[in-house]
Amino acid sequence: MHRDPKTREIPFMPSTLETIDYALFDWINEEADIFTTTNKGWRKVPIIWASAERSYQIKHDKNLRDSTGALILPLMTIERISVVKDPAIKGTAWANIPPQGDAKGGSITIARRINQDKTSKFANADALRKIAGTGADQGFHGKINFLRKRNKKVVYETISIPMPVYLDITYKITVKTEYQQQINEIVTPFMTKTGGINYFNITRDGHRFEALFQSDFAQENNISSMDVEARQYQTSLDVKVLGYIIGQDKNQEQPKIVIRENAVEVKFPREQVMFDEFPEHYIASGSGGKSADKRGFYRD
Repeated sequence: MHRDPKTREIPFMPSTLETIDYALFDWINEEADIFTTTNKGWRKVPIIWASAERSYQIKHDKNLRDSTGALILPLMTIERISVVKDPAIKGTAWANIPPQGDAKGGSITIARRINQDKTSKFANADALRKIAGTGADQGFHGKINFLRKRNKKVVYETISIPMPVYLDITYKITVKTEYQQQINEIVTPFMTKTGGINYFNITRDGHRFEALFQSDFAQENNISSMDVEARQYQTSLDVKVLGYIIGQDKNQEQPKIVIRENAVEVKFPREQVMFDEFPEHYIASGSGGKSADKRGFYRD
């Protein structure tokens, strides 16, 4: 199948809170891809989503805990700690656009394309008609796919989505190790990955969100304590993400992506046809070289 190099299909998936969570997790796990020195060599630092149930964590990766059930260090945890919906924070859509007042809904138009199948049917229907016109329309005598100068009956499909809601979401990344060397090796990429700024982009399912490292890298070590608990180095940093969600996820009754078609032809039925009367463009008498129909009426 031949594809036009100037056009391409763009998949569009709904954006939810889970989409933003996965976007940050994927960036840390794949883009940052942090390793550290352990007693078993150069190993990748495990990442745990803090909100998951402990039973799931144990079954998902048994290497995260020892025989007593304690977590094996080093590791990183990610937790969503706040979600703020601030009307002052706006993205592409600055004004509130209410949805359409029908069963489909939809607020913002994101694309428009031609329905080739229905458009060709209208063109073939016009070509099959016998038209005694002049110029480009002359000679239409029941020929399908007849070349015409212009087809005015084009069916467009308009694609729209619900109004995006922008959120300011804060995540907390916590790094825990047993040695100073490990905490230095793990935290350093977070400081240097974005260069001289703290801004970076995260993506998931075709959506892109803006993220920003906060300037404070909080040290929460317990090495100065003389208690019996194990020595532990811990550093926490916050990441703010300007994300957006579209629709109500599984609670939404209306479709997440709405497709509408335009009207290309409007027809009004004649009332005379219902009563077996003749249309107004027929006259009951006259000649002038006009041929009468089978009922004796002449066409005007």
